[in-house]
Amino acid sequence: MKTLLILFALFCFNLSSAQVTLEDDGLHFTVGAAISSVTYTYVYSKTKNKNKAFWYSFGLSSLAGLSKEFYDGYIITGKFDNSELISTMLGGLSASYTFNIFTGKRKKKKKEELLAASN
Repeated sequence: MKTLLILFALFCFNLSSAQVTLEDDGLHFTVGAAISSVTYTYVYSKTKNKNKAFWYSFGLSSLAGLSKEFYDGYIITGKFDNSELISTMLGGLSASYTFNIFTGKRKKKKKEELLAASN
């Protein structure tokens, strides 16, 4: 019975359109990540604030995706594509979050070493 249930589930998932990824969505993801990476690096170098850098980079990549889809949807083709907007936003979120995790680790470690050396 378990085997039949697993086969049925796999059959249903293979037929669903949620499994289809378009090449264009991958490009949107990449561009969102690139915009977010550049923005995070720039904002963090100017402010040394991880929260500002995260929100500015994610916001700018989301704004870029929204403006591109608005331009495509209402000026060029007449079709606003939600999947491309979501792909751009997810690319921006993944880059912003990754940078946010790994930023400032060296400075904290160096400060701890200095404190340990002075004691």
